[in-house]
Amino acid sequence: MFSQKMLNALNRQLNRELYSAYLYLAMASYFDNLGLKGFAHWMKVQAKEELEHAMKFYEYINDRGGRVVLEDIEAPPQEWNNITEVFEKALEHEKKVTKSIHDLVELAKQENDIATQVFLNWFVSEQVEEEKSFSEILQLLKYAGEKPQVIIALDRQLVQRK
Repeated sequence: MFSQKMLNALNRQLNRELYSAYLYLAMASYFDNLGLKGFAHWMKVQAKEELEHAMKFYEYINDRGGRVVLEDIEAPPQEWNNITEVFEKALEHEKKVTKSIHDLVELAKQENDIATQVFLNWFVSEQVEEEKSFSEILQLLKYAGEKPQVIIALDRQLVQRK
């Protein structure tokens, strides 16, 4: 069983993961509206991944005898100035998620909750991958610019994400 403090923190993280899915769906909608189906597809896959993360927290809380408490999910932004800004904001968001995961690890250590520490190790590694994925696309956009031929080529590449 969890301490109440740990349970509350895990429920907050579940909410953050759901917000992440909302954010990436909003970004997918932005790209769909621009006719960039590859970018939209990439963000939809990302949103599904975030839902899977939320469910990992949901199941873990239940497995340990805690109660999942679902709170309001904040509405994400709907508009951005350009494609590069979308990926800048997404990377910024992933860095916030990384910090919140690290904070959870620290809390689990303080609470001497070894099971939660072990559970969170997967998320620590996952966040390295998440930041890397967004960083790589962002670097390409910054390096090559938002020239039509670059966007078209990148759109074709991103549609292949599974």
